[in-house]
Amino acid sequence: MDNAVKAPAKQDYSEQKFVAGLMNFLKYAVLVIACLVVLVPLVVVFFGSFKNNREFLSSNVFALPTSIEWNNYKTAFIDGKVLLGLRNTVVIIIISCTGTIITGTMTAYVLQRFNTLFGRVLKAAFLLATLFPSISMQVTVYRIMNRFGLVGTMAAPIILYIGTDIISIYIFMQFLDNISYSLDESAIIDGANYFTVFFRIILPLLKPAIATVLIIKVISIYNDFYTPQLYMPQEELSVVSTSLYRFMGPYGAKWEIIFAGIVIIIIPTLIIFLTLQKQIYAGLVNGSVKE
Repeated sequence: MDNAVKAPAKQDYSEQKFVAGLMNFLKYAVLVIACLVVLVPLVVVFFGSFKNNREFLSSNVFALPTSIEWNNYKTAFIDGKVLLGLRNTVVIIIISCTGTIITGTMTAYVLQRFNTLFGRVLKAAFLLATLFPSISMQVTVYRIMNRFGLVGTMAAPIILYIGTDIISIYIFMQFLDNISYSLDESAIIDGANYFTVFFRIILPLLKPAIATVLIIKVISIYNDFYTPQLYMPQEELSVVSTSLYRFMGPYGAKWEIIFAGIVIIIIPTLIIFLTLQKQIYAGLVNGSVKE
């Protein structure tokens, strides 16, 4: 009778072990597939950047280059005016990120700390705005920018990067949920006004959120192609994402040079990510957890 009792228990243990092993296999299989989806295009771009035009068109995309063509990088860097694109990109990033931090933290502080009808309506409007695809409103936005004479200037993308960053406001609001109201009340009792409370108490405590928003914002602006190409088509206003577009022609494209330029442009973001990856993960997790 003891054997009859032990047999089902042993069988259940074997089934649980099989299910656990199957789940681990599926988990790692999904991770491997995700890595391949990311790495395979990078390998193709890297190999293609070292091939000449004839070899690029005739060889397999995964084939190693028979000879290293360093001139692709030289042409991409000089003729592609990568330094000019980097300079314009840095200017846009600095101004846009500064404006985002100032307006985003202030807006989040007002919406999170003051429970008014206007604040609730504004939150609903922000949520409603996120439901509409941004591309569906580009005609209207472009006409407004053109009416104010901002098309063809750096002001157009800077204003759009600052004014449409609703996600940053929500990140700041989630971090503000972890900051006690008693800090505000104590400072106000001591005679401080709301501006003093915000700049002296709240803003320093939002440093983790600011770091998170900055990292996300810098990478998104750095990788954005559509906005600079639409509002700054001039060659002297090209950024890193549009500087290589000049190698696209009506009768074909110099893909080996474009691939070399892509590798050059990837290097700064890769260095930033590898250096700040702990801060990126920590900031995203901390902002979503309440204590």
